Amino acid sequence: MSPSVPLQEMIRAIRSARTQCEERGVIQRECAAIRAQFRQADNGGRSHNLAKLLYVHMLGYPAHFGQMECVRMIASPRYSEKRVGYLGAMMLLDEKQDASLLITNSIKNDLSHSNQYVQSLALCTLACMGSAEMCRDLAPEIDRLLRASNSYIKKKAALCAVHIVRKVHELGELFAPAARSLLTEKNHGVLHGAVVLIIELCERNPETLERFRK
Repeated sequence: MSPSVPLQEMIRAIRSARTQCEERGVIQRECAAIRAQFRQADNGGRSHNLAKLLYVHMLGYPAHFGQMECVRMIASPRYSEKRVGYLGAMMLLDEKQDASLLITNSIKNDLSHSNQYVQSLALCTLACMGSAEMCRDLAPEIDRLLRASNSYIKKKAALCAVHIVRKVHELGELFAPAARSLLTEKNHGVLHGAVVLIIELCERNPETLERFRK
């Protein structure tokens, strides 16, 4: 199989395998090609190769060697690479791995990005696999986004705040003022996120419940 084989062609080759042994052979050859291309300094097909590796991962085969490539792609200025990098991080990383800490600074930078879709990628990733340490570091950024003018960002920030509160209970106090202000929004997505966040805050702290009752 050629190292430059498109994702669709790789999928067809895997699906056409008549035995599990033949399927493993196809995947092993493709993974070897992906590894080789990851090691190249000037690799213009990084997102293409990582997308193939993520498909391999969904089939249940090892794909851990793509973790550092996810970190590098998240730091890329190109949206097409960031998108696949963040998706890879959500699939291949978890909060217990050291590699997850390496993306904290990239997430922080992207939370302040001028492109709402880049901000969205960072919010979704933090909400999916943010560790307690990451949540503590980035909570002020999420509180800032809860007060943003963009409804698309606010609804995602609200759900990200839910994850942070579940990880670090004491951070609930930080989000309570912004959560209350979200109840005046007219966007249904923002209102839904606000209600979920407020329920989480009230369940964690009886004093917060009393404040919202007033």
